[in-house]
Amino acid sequence: MGVIVGKNTRAIVQGITGTQGSFHTRLMLNYGTEIKAGVTPGRGGQQVCGVPVYDTVEEAAKVQDVDASIIFVPARFAANAAFESIENGLKTVVVVTEHIPVKESIQIIARAKRRGTTVVGPNTPGIIVPGECKLGIMPGHIFQQGVVGVASRSGTLTYEIAAGLTSAGLGQSTCIGLGGDPIVALGFVDTLKMFRDDKQTKAVVLIGEIGGNLEELAADFVSTEGYEKPVVSFIAGRTAPSGKRMGHAGAIIMGKAGTAKGKIEAFKQAGVDVAEKPGDVAKILIERLRK
Repeated sequence: MGVIVGKNTRAIVQGITGTQGSFHTRLMLNYGTEIKAGVTPGRGGQQVCGVPVYDTVEEAAKVQDVDASIIFVPARFAANAAFESIENGLKTVVVVTEHIPVKESIQIIARAKRRGTTVVGPNTPGIIVPGECKLGIMPGHIFQQGVVGVASRSGTLTYEIAAGLTSAGLGQSTCIGLGGDPIVALGFVDTLKMFRDDKQTKAVVLIGEIGGNLEELAADFVSTEGYEKPVVSFIAGRTAPSGKRMGHAGAIIMGKAGTAKGKIEAFKQAGVDVAEKPGDVAKILIERLRK
């Protein structure tokens, strides 16, 4: 069993009849994820990839034994979709949708906290426990069961660094895409706590980027908590100009805040190794795990 999800996770796909929902449902099923139901209002009674479709999460949850949801719903409907899963008691909600208004993201996160639901995202590639479960859009073939927990603000860098960990024989315990928006439910500190308590995870990789202060908060946590497992980081966007958004809505530098330099310095002061290139992450981890 991985962090947040695992082989016993039973999921709903919200927006299953859409192009992205149906496409990734097939891939998640092929990976071995147990998808029990899909939800699209007005499409109840249909099937997608052999998965029964219901009009509401409430209806699906009454018929099927489910504990997680993944959302492929257009931005203007995504918040209500998340509220529906949260209010119906699902433990995990993965929000792939991007361009959700910040105010609505805050509302999703606040409601989830009240109900004890773990939200991954918004604007996330999802979460994968190699060989067990994939709730997201990650290319499953590059991941391999192993000992490294990965938390990332960047989808493509997750894949690149995970491929390096696989090639090095380290593999991954769980990979979590935090999401690229300015406001996300899970931060690096949250995932560090999860990986600290996970027996399979022997080391942690944090993939950060410019903008926000998630990396600085993580550095402070590692330093003050005396984090025992090796932590290696990589920070993208070192050459990004101030005031220009780079790729993600959350990746923007305002003055001196959110710079790659500041994040790298914070990690180094906390004793966290910072890789110069994505390909260096696995090399550093091999050395750290030998100690």
